[in-house]
Amino acid sequence: MRDLSEIRDEIDGIDREIVELFEERLRLVTQVAEYKIANSRQVLDRGRELSKLTALEELAGTDFSRKSIRELFEQIMSISRKRQYQLLAAAGQTAAAEFQPVEEILRTDVRVVYQGVEGAYSQMAMEAFFGDSCDSFHVESWRDAMEAIKQGDADYAVLPIENSSAGIVSENYDLLEEYDNCIVGEQTIQISHALLGLPGTRLADLTCVYSHPQALMQCVDFLDEHRDWERISLKNTAVSAQKVLKDGKRNQAAIANPVTARLYGLEVLKEAINYSAENSTRFIIVTGRKIYRRDAGKISICFELPHESGSLYQILSHFIYNDLNMNKIESRPIKNKSFEYRFFVDFEGNLADAAVQNALKGVKEEALGLRVLGNY
Repeated sequence: MRDLSEIRDEIDGIDREIVELFEERLRLVTQVAEYKIANSRQVLDRGRELSKLTALEELAGTDFSRKSIRELFEQIMSISRKRQYQLLAAAGQTAAAEFQPVEEILRTDVRVVYQGVEGAYSQMAMEAFFGDSCDSFHVESWRDAMEAIKQGDADYAVLPIENSSAGIVSENYDLLEEYDNCIVGEQTIQISHALLGLPGTRLADLTCVYSHPQALMQCVDFLDEHRDWERISLKNTAVSAQKVLKDGKRNQAAIANPVTARLYGLEVLKEAINYSAENSTRFIIVTGRKIYRRDAGKISICFELPHESGSLYQILSHFIYNDLNMNKIESRPIKNKSFEYRFFVDFEGNLADAAVQNALKGVKEEALGLRVLGNY
């Protein structure tokens, strides 16, 4: 039996040869990229890659070697593409060229739309971002808010995107993909839910509670103590308070912010009924202009993927290779495509950064339908 150190020395020698050959391969890849830049050719040629992988597999002598060779060269080809994307980005071929940097996001002399009625959490988020004297109006639905920007009736819209307890607002993820609007800011609001009713109402009087679906979820522990109460979902917490006031029935209550009670002349029947004291909702600020602050540090994108093994892994490798920290990934079903999904990713970076441009170029080439949703 050979000595272990002798075997390792031989492996080290082979590894040095592999490194030399790999670097020579990268030099040739650079020449390929220069040709593709000059001739406006795409980096990814999936047909050639598959044919090449099959040919390389056939050079192997065992089943184990064949699988190993394929996996090895899939990574080598992926790295080669990333080098080509670097060169394309350096040549100005980026995935977000339509976005323009600005020094500040205008917060005065602008018109802002939010969903709901006065007292809604969306209004609170709007006032926290734009100030409490901003020119604003409210609409019935989140789609109406996006449509207001599209039609030029508003400069900005404020939309909830996720809650720390109840998760994402899935409808607004879908609207981000559907409308060609851009995220330019975000605002987090601490959520404090209270049970509101007509003055003089007692808990024993109640038979139904109104609120937004997420608010009902956030107060599930309290509501489970009163299982005889019917839980009815409405579009907004403030709308729920408005309904209790309008109906004038003591068997009804709403879950909303205590500020809403003062606004609509209701009584706080019980405070702090959400099960998490750290409950907060993140709102996004969207506009129809493709702009971003020069000092922006967070990027949101969405994309579809080929329905094949390893496609998500390959896409996410672009963030790893470029040392970009990914904060979040969500998936949403694609309409009219059974069990296929659109992915939403948040990661740290600025659209002017070379690493970001490289990563986005790679994602655009290899994914289906990349959209940069904003840098903020």
